[in-house]
Amino acid sequence: MNPSEKQRIVHVPRRFVAAEWGGTETVILEISRQQQRAGAAPEIMTSMALASQRHEELGGVPVHRYPYCYPFLGLSREDRAAMDKKGGNLLSLSLFCGLLSRPNVRLFHAHALKRLGGEVRTAARLRRKPFVVTLHGGVFDVPEAEREQMLRPIANKPEWGKVFGALFGSRRILDDADQVICVGAGELEKARGQLKHDRIAYLPNGVDSARFATGDGAAFRRRHGIPANGFVVLNLSRIDPQKNQLLLLEAFSEFIRHQPDAFLVLIGPETQPDYAARLRALVAERQLSGSVRLLPGLRNDDPQLVEAYHACDVFVLPSRHEPFGIVVLEAWSAGRAVVANHVGGLRALIHDGENGLFIRPGEEGTAADLTQRLLLLAGDSGLRRRLGEAGREEARGRYDWSRVAVQLEGLYRAAERHAATRFGRTAP
Repeated sequence: MNPSEKQRIVHVPRRFVAAEWGGTETVILEISRQQQRAGAAPEIMTSMALASQRHEELGGVPVHRYPYCYPFLGLSREDRAAMDKKGGNLLSLSLFCGLLSRPNVRLFHAHALKRLGGEVRTAARLRRKPFVVTLHGGVFDVPEAEREQMLRPIANKPEWGKVFGALFGSRRILDDADQVICVGAGELEKARGQLKHDRIAYLPNGVDSARFATGDGAAFRRRHGIPANGFVVLNLSRIDPQKNQLLLLEAFSEFIRHQPDAFLVLIGPETQPDYAARLRALVAERQLSGSVRLLPGLRNDDPQLVEAYHACDVFVLPSRHEPFGIVVLEAWSAGRAVVANHVGGLRALIHDGENGLFIRPGEEGTAADLTQRLLLLAGDSGLRRRLGEAGREEARGRYDWSRVAVQLEGLYRAAERHAATRFGRTAP
């Protein structure tokens, strides 16, 4: 069948660029690849945020981008950049027109709420198509401090876009969705408590476990000036207060006093430049520049991504808030021991002492807690190996993308049945 004749699954995230890669982008790309293998024609329709090309392919998946704006008065260039990086409530009428006119659509899959999610909702209703919403975190299960930080660029700025939110039914997205998908167990619990329907499902993120199983960690170490016998602690996530790298750096500055051959590698795009500056200032203050590597984010297809996991001895995710933690699955697939904060979706993902270690299980961790976990693992290679192997089996057995894609297809079919009932037609 000609690709243009296949039924399209239209994924709509707020942004989608290789240079600012994160967990949501990984999920959409990997699911799209699985859908291609199953004979579908997935596409990504999104905004031009942080992008320079209107149309391209990423990982073999077509990406179409549209002009957009933030409908607030008095925004500075810095305000717009901050919202592009994280949480901006954008408006794109050209994207909405694209959703209305795209041919051969089977289903719309929104990966954002607010005005953009409303555009998906309205286009689906006008075209009498099913639509699904995935909550990648940031809706029901978000700390208030983080919410305030995301809203800071628009504080006290007059908003002229409320009429579009009303027109697109932005406040009814989750009520009207034919299926609501939560990637985090905590988000699922809260969604079930607040939504008035039962079209809510838990679908965890996944991992290409075979891809991360082998990698040239020695090459990564040589490239970044890390000795072969150094003890490497890795964090791979956005440089952002949510990800809490300051806590890790504080713990590492004490850990290295007991483990002089230790190195800390932080990899990720800088969504909060001020926060990145604080990290660099602390590195200088603690005289750690020789032992800390602060590296830019890596594209999903960059071989260094896999190499980084194989270069480390321990992977640490000290996030203040984490809907799921897809990087844990990647570290597990590489057979690495994981230490994480006892928050969000990590509480359901990790079993303390079995496939990972929590920082002070039961409450948010401290730098002293994390230092103790690092010292424990540094002094017990057998424990590191046991935790890493248990994690590898968990990733292979429960979270491979092929399994996740089968479950997602089941949710799509449930959404189609509900949409058929709503539109008064026979279910497919």
